[in-house]
Amino acid sequence: MKRYYFKMKLKPGCGDEYKKRHAEIWPELKGLLRIAGIEDYSISFDKETNILYASQKLPDDFEGEKLSNNPVMRKWWKYMADIMETNEDASPVCVELEEMFYLE
Repeated sequence: MKRYYFKMKLKPGCGDEYKKRHAEIWPELKGLLRIAGIEDYSISFDKETNILYASQKLPDDFEGEKLSNNPVMRKWWKYMADIMETNEDASPVCVELEEMFYLE
C-alpha cells in the first residue's frame, strides 16, 4: 500500500453542502472505492481557503483510470460539480501533494 495525498477546492460557501453530501455518500460509490482497494480515506477542509485536503491508502497495483471511467464515479463527479472546481469532464481538479512527514 502507498499513501496518496491531494487537494481540491470548493466554491465559496459550499463547505456545509459538501459535508452533507459525503454524510449521505452513495453505497454503490463506497463499494466501488473499496473494490478499487482504497483504504483509510479522509478529507479535511480549510474554511479560510476553501481547500479540501485528502489522504488515502492505495494498493500498489491501483488502476486510477479504471476507477475514473466507472459510470458510478462519473455520476458522483457530476453530482458534486456545482460546488467544486472541476475539469471539463466534471472530475474535481486534484493537485497531488508530497508527503513531508509521517509518524506511524
